[in-house]
Amino acid sequence: MSETTVTIVGAGISGAACLLALRRAGVPARLVDRGRAPGGRMASPLLHERRVDIGAGYFTVRDDEFGAIVDDWADRSLVREWTDTFTVLRAGAEPESKTGPTRWGTPGGLRSLVRDLLRDVSIEQTDVESLPPGDVVLAMPDPQAARLTAVPYAVAYDPVITVVLGLATASSLPFTDAAFVQDDPDVEFLALDGARRGDGAPVLVAHTTAERARRHLDDPDSAVDPVVEAVRRLTGVEAPEWTHAHRWTFAKPSSTHEASFGLVERDGRLLGFAGDQWCPQGSPRVESAWRSGTDLGAALATQLGVRSARRGA
Repeated sequence: MSETTVTIVGAGISGAACLLALRRAGVPARLVDRGRAPGGRMASPLLHERRVDIGAGYFTVRDDEFGAIVDDWADRSLVREWTDTFTVLRAGAEPESKTGPTRWGTPGGLRSLVRDLLRDVSIEQTDVESLPPGDVVLAMPDPQAARLTAVPYAVAYDPVITVVLGLATASSLPFTDAAFVQDDPDVEFLALDGARRGDGAPVLVAHTTAERARRHLDDPDSAVDPVVEAVRRLTGVEAPEWTHAHRWTFAKPSSTHEASFGLVERDGRLLGFAGDQWCPQGSPRVESAWRSGTDLGAALATQLGVRSARRGA
């Protein structure tokens, strides 16, 4: 169908979904990413000989098409139902329970799901500093896309510093799975990684507030002490045996687009935009990033077919 190969920049779940949609439509595509491993913010690095989810904490399922993929992952034991109940923590108040949709976890870390989608795909590791030639998809946060193109998409992102705490035991925590933290200046989410991964490891993952993160973007390790103190204040746990800090400059969109993707034509080529910020439902999540890439891939394939037909006329 396509006379040229589409370049997809970004090997997170939206980029992976876009590539698969293009390939299903018979459109050649290549995937490039500056990271050594796919996944983007679905990151699961090896810390103390164990995978830890330090970006996205879980995923939910609302979309039937995405649900079919999750069913396949579940059949192959790549995912597991985790919980539908989180705790709400406020300093000085009794913990409360909050029930919501089923949250899914992964024995191998969330990154393993992107690896599975891309199991037959070669990813070119390169730091893209300028817009590649030809038709291009930018599967990344808007501020990063803006560095490569002048198309004025303007969803801002909030930063987060993730601090991982290796505990001696998790038995004294006032929750068993995860907790939304309210009215705290330092921490807004806590997750017991051993619970969501299913191995029971006493590894606690803390996500800072955007305000706390902005103070430490130049030195993420400097966020460890205030986060450890906040966790002690909220949960009463003792000092951790080890810690690890990771900076997410573009952690989560502060607003969302009213469409599931962006697609424009400029200088005779197509430019596509995908990611969790392209979420007309207004709730960015793993599923919305997958939906964005899938919808963009289908729309891009259609446009390439129209262009090819015009040239052949």
